[in-house]
Amino acid sequence: MRIDLHAHSTASDGTDTPAELVRNAAAAAGLDVVALTDHDTVGGYGEALAALPAGLTLVTGAELSCRLDGIGVHMLAYLFDPEEPEFARERELVRDDRVPRARTMVGKLQDLGVDITWERVARIAGDGSVGRPHIATALVELGVVPTVSDAFTPDWLADGGRAYAEKHELDPFDAVRLVKAAGGVTVLAHPAAVKRGRCVPESAIAELAAAGLDGIEVDHMDHDADTRARLRALAGDLGLLATGSSDYHGSRKTCRLGEYTTDPEIYGEITRRATGAFPVPGAGGLGR
Repeated sequence: MRIDLHAHSTASDGTDTPAELVRNAAAAAGLDVVALTDHDTVGGYGEALAALPAGLTLVTGAELSCRLDGIGVHMLAYLFDPEEPEFARERELVRDDRVPRARTMVGKLQDLGVDITWERVARIAGDGSVGRPHIATALVELGVVPTVSDAFTPDWLADGGRAYAEKHELDPFDAVRLVKAAGGVTVLAHPAAVKRGRCVPESAIAELAAAGLDGIEVDHMDHDADTRARLRALAGDLGLLATGSSDYHGSRKTCRLGEYTTDPEIYGEITRRATGAFPVPGAGGLGR
């Protein structure tokens, strides 16, 4: 089984629609299981489920925006009840703050002499949950930076960068609690992606594990071989599940869907722990 538990669609900052993600990209990657984990939203679920082909199982999820001691943290949440009231309210608060935050960042870029407009960023975001990758794409279109990744530096959009602006974000300990209360499973996304900025120390990961964190994303394009080995050992020491995922964003980033995958036994444990929702097989596909 080929299992990729981290992918984004146009419901947030990917370039594939939810239907294209499951019908085309996942098939081309030879996946058996794919997780839809758009940023702070479940808005792509309906379209993805309606387009789910035979032979592919969909894991519903989200990537939650969190912050701990001034450090940005991304928390992957899987198979939670999307209608659980407290968790739904918190996701809405984060989403509602995305537009004013993005407008502030556009204003900062204009103050830095960049010929960027809110209209351009809004066009790129479309109906998706607007975020920094949309602004980064605008910077690429304008020739300010060569790639989206090059926009995530202190000169531009990285945490604390010249054009950075804060938004409402969850405390990761609250995120673990909320996801658990909604019957879901939590995995800390790319915990050692140092090229993105500061990362939480291993002591914080240990505290999150004690608070109920289920796993950490080990195999990821932003982790080199030594980092993956260190994180795998850390997961073993803390009793955490070690996952692998592409963090696919379509053409917005260079990673390929299925570039990194999760062991079927780990996937099985995730599904066993979940009570809020269950993987959905396409007609004739794999089930739980």
